[in-house]
Parts: sequence; structure tokens; C-alpha cells
Amino acid sequence: MDQDALAEFAAQIRAEYEDLKAKNLKLNLTRGKPSAEQLDINNELLHLPGENFRTQDGTDVRNYGNLKGIIDIRQIWAELLGLPTELVYAGDSSSLNIMFDLISWSYIFGNNDSPRPWMDEEKIKWICPVPGYDRHFTITEHFGFEMITVPMLDDGPDMDAVRELALDPLVKGMWTVPVFGNPTGVTFSEQICRELAEMETGAPDFRIVWDNAYAVHTLGEEFPEVHNVIKMADAAGNPNRFWFMSSTSKITFAGSGVAFFASSPENLAWYVSHASVRGIGPNKLNQLAHAQHFGTAEGVRAIMRKHAASVAPKFDAVLDILDERLGGQGVATWTRPEGGYFISLDVVDGTAARVVELAKNAGIALTEAGSSFPLHQDPNNRNLRLAPTLPPKEEVEVAMDGVATCVLLAAVEKLGA
Repeated sequence: MDQDALAEFAAQIRAEYEDLKAKNLKLNLTRGKPSAEQLDINNELLHLPGENFRTQDGTDVRNYGNLKGIIDIRQIWAELLGLPTELVYAGDSSSLNIMFDLISWSYIFGNNDSPRPWMDEEKIKWICPVPGYDRHFTITEHFGFEMITVPMLDDGPDMDAVRELALDPLVKGMWTVPVFGNPTGVTFSEQICRELAEMETGAPDFRIVWDNAYAVHTLGEEFPEVHNVIKMADAAGNPNRFWFMSSTSKITFAGSGVAFFASSPENLAWYVSHASVRGIGPNKLNQLAHAQHFGTAEGVRAIMRKHAASVAPKFDAVLDILDERLGGQGVATWTRPEGGYFISLDVVDGTAARVVELAKNAGIALTEAGSSFPLHQDPNNRNLRLAPTLPPKEEVEVAMDGVATCVLLAAVEKLGA
């Protein structure tokens, strides 16, 4: 725009923003939580496991024991993930808890390939693809790791950068969300998976946390292929490289589902050596309830199609409004995920925090700018994570129209208009 057109446009956007504030909204797009409609899909779980307290192998789940988890739910999840059942363990509700344990035990004791505990190293470095999952970064921040960012591309992390960093013996691992990633929605290609499995590392105890939190969270009818990176790594001579996670947290009830840990036999033995000290066994009643609720792997997929029917219209609404309000303006780009829980929005450099501030003042809560980066430090101050799943579609539409106004206002402010 020339200066006159820009001044006229800026006046229009400021007027729209004042109208937005006058609505006294109270809307929230901060966290990727299931909606009440999604939670209702699984209300049958509240009445399970019913009168049958025994697993298919005859174990009474009301008693102690079985650190691996019950075979009934492990078989279902192994089929979903395309892994052998013997390599899949079932735990309690949170895969994030298992990730924290794995990092903690490696820090205190070293893992099964460590020459020494990680806390005895001169320094610990960790690879963090960005934009990425904030709770991952919080764990490595908690232990004082130096977090090194690499760009997330359309098919996975920038492997040239990853390969170079991995050669440093002080680099002990890497965070990943390989399917419908948080917040970009990117799914790693088979080639990227293979390169991660085969690449050379400087540290013998290098680990990739393979957090498949969204492995079945499609927005359509089709489900992505889950690549067997454990098999890839074993064939490459790196059998212990992957710590593979999954859970039911956004499939059934958040915070009261079942988490899964899959890895090599040696890694699983190391895990049990510590987990058996921490506790006697997981909540097997809950595991049996989930197994009865799902029935089969196809039963899980059927439930996920119901989730998609609830969630997809909200994602469509966000994308339609972004296209209509910001398309062609040159002030923003955004992802078009085929699954997961988020849309990643990049605004004019230097304005993301201002967009969040403007939205807050208008009654729209957004995730803090920089949240998808280690230490919440986005060097370009451009990325925002949108989470449209929790509110009703009508509220999503009102909120996103307001967010678009805030993006435009921050842009004209940046231009001095």
C-alpha cells in the first residue's frame, strides 16, 4: 500500500479493534484440550470394567503387579502403532510422566548405554526442533540442559542441522512429535524417520524421544502410517536410539487414560530396573476398562473418527477466517494440518507478543508468544500457536475474527501507520 492507502487501512483496523473491545468478550484459545462434546464420546468408560476383572490371560487386575501393563491393551496399541506387542508397555495416564522419568533416571544414573550419569557430564545439550511442544522443552529446561533449536520443515526437522549437532558427544538427545506435530501439524516423512534412525551420533547414549501423542488424531477419515523407527534403528545398528511414547489422553479422558512406552528390549529392561523401584504396577483396572471400551484397534479408529467429526469443523472455521481476513495481506502465514490439535500462525516479525497483548485486551486469551520455543524465546517474535478444539465452533469463529484484527493492527503499528 502507498502511504495514503495504508493510513486509511490503519484507521479502519483501529476502528474494528475498538468495536472488538466493546463486545467484552471472554474467549480462550490457549491450550489444546478436548471439548465437552469430545469427552462425552467416551462416557461408557465410566461404567467399565463392569463385573469382569480378569484379563485374557486370567490376571485379576484388582491386585498388585504387572509392571508391563495388561496384555489386552498392549495388543491393541501395538497394532495401532505397527509394533510388536512385546515391545509395548502400558503405564498410567501420562506419557509426559514417563518422559520425565526417562530423563530423570538418565540424569541420575545414566541410561543403559551411558559411560556415566548425565549429571556428571561437563554439559548436556539437547536438540529441539522449533516450533515445538512447550512441555517437552520445560523438562529439559528443568534439568538445565542447553537446548539447541533446529528449524521444522514441511517433512520434519532440518536434517542437515540435526546431523551436525548429533556429532557432538555432549548432545544427548532430541525431542520429536513425529505425527501431526505440536504446533505445526507436520508429519515426518519416511525418509526423515530413516535418517534419524541411521545417523551417526557422538554420544553412545543418544536418545530420541519419539512422542507419538497424535498418531491417530486425524481430521479426516484416513490415518497416517506410523513408521516403525525401532525396527529402522535396529537394522542400522542403533537399536536403543528411540524412546517411543503414545497415550489415550486426547482419545478418552485427559488425565485418566493409559500411557504407552515402546522401545528396544534392552531399553525396556533398563526402564523396568528403575520403574520397579518407583512402584509395583500401573492402574490395571483402568487399562482393562480401556481395552473393553476399545475392543480392537479398529475400535480406537472408530472413536477417532467421532473426534474428527467434532474437531474438523473448528479447524475449517479457523482456516476460512485466516484466508478471508489475512490472505493476500502479506502479514501472516499459517499451517493447514491434516490432524492434531493446533494451527501454527506466523505473523510479522517482532509483533507476536503485541498480537497476544491486543487480543488479551479484547478478551481473547492466546498462548503466550514464544511458547513453542525453548525458554519461551522466539528469536523472531513471530510464532503463535492456535488451539481451536475446546470452545464451541461459534466461539472459535468470533475469537479468530478478533485475532485476525489484532494481527492486522500489530502489523500497521509495526509500519508506523
